[in-house]
Amino acid sequence: MEKPEKIIFQTAKYDDLVKIVKLKMSENKTLFREWFHFKYELTKADLHFLKKLIKTHKEILSSYSEEDLKMYFISNILNRINFILSDRRGFFDKPLKARINEVEFSGKTDFMVASGIEEPQKPYFFIQEFKREEKATHPKNQLLAELLAAIELNKTNLIRGAYVLGRYWHFMILEKMAENSYQYFISNSFDSLDFEKLKQIYVCLQAVKLVYCND
Repeated sequence: MEKPEKIIFQTAKYDDLVKIVKLKMSENKTLFREWFHFKYELTKADLHFLKKLIKTHKEILSSYSEEDLKMYFISNILNRINFILSDRRGFFDKPLKARINEVEFSGKTDFMVASGIEEPQKPYFFIQEFKREEKATHPKNQLLAELLAAIELNKTNLIRGAYVLGRYWHFMILEKMAENSYQYFISNSFDSLDFEKLKQIYVCLQAVKLVYCND
């Protein structure tokens, strides 16, 4: 198989990724256990916020463009969690670049939490949203390309992310098993317009902030 000359996140295809590295999806969900069972006590204010978010957007979210979804819904959640910390924060629409097996991976990420204040340095977590542009590919593949680049940049073996398809969120973990060999795990979907599922999304993102965005 001939390797592509470069991978652009926004147009990344799974068939091209597996020409560069060994990539396998695992059905084993146990790696999510710690993440999804993070102990976080939601306050009355948190619960009121989440209920109001659903009430406000339930009837119209399906019609949202990507920008609508980001600005009206996702950013409300991210702002309440507040990923702006002393030495790291969330970044929107920032470039990322890495070389894997002599292939350049590059593009702009929808959202990532990374060390750094003015510019991202070490990435920890990504959210990739659905794009309706004609040339855009499935957000799962865009996220996989970003996670591969982040593992290469960080010289680590594991990284987390999520992709959003309208009201549905999927969390993902990418693990490096050996040189040029990776496996990834995708959670069951979380319906963000279901109150119990939205609470779980919120707690998972709090875990990212409080546990998984540290060296």
